Amino acid sequence: LGEARWLARDQFRDRIARVEYNGGWPTMMRTTAADIAHTLWERRGRFTNLLDELPQVAQHGDPAPQNLLGRTDDGERLIAIDWSSLGHGPVGGDLGLYLLHARESFEPLLEAYVLGLPAGVATREEVTLGAQISAVYTALSRAEWALSRIKPGEGPLLAKFRHPAVAPHLRTLQKHAPLVEALLEM
Repeated sequence: LGEARWLARDQFRDRIARVEYNGGWPTMMRTTAADIAHTLWERRGRFTNLLDELPQVAQHGDPAPQNLLGRTDDGERLIAIDWSSLGHGPVGGDLGLYLLHARESFEPLLEAYVLGLPAGVATREEVTLGAQISAVYTALSRAEWALSRIKPGEGPLLAKFRHPAVAPHLRTLQKHAPLVEALLEM
């Protein structure tokens, strides 16, 4: 990609700073996952620094299924749209973001990602770490966002959990519990 000034950089750091500016994860801190949310929130600086230390690679920045339309007629290339977040970021970062929408489990996607990297760019462990941090912090931030938008304030959480706008984010957190556990063990 080169070093064009308009390319996105520090996207994860900027996203976490925005969440911090907006008060962190206060609604998540009132849930049954409060201890997990608290621990990971307190470690956000450490994990952000770990991402900075990983090899930096080209990133789409928003690899959601709606931005990955399919393959070309020859089957060789993926057609991707919405390149507004194109830039550089930690290896595995795009994989972590993609995981939040994927039907597939982590392992086969990790294998495909590692196979697609040029030789010597990063280890499997580095990709795994980048994907874990990106997926977990994004999933928790999105769950906080959804919960805080449903009748904002201190009210009862049970009604918020049942709201159809919140449920997908909570299911994502449940699906990726092994990634959360891996970060908690670090």
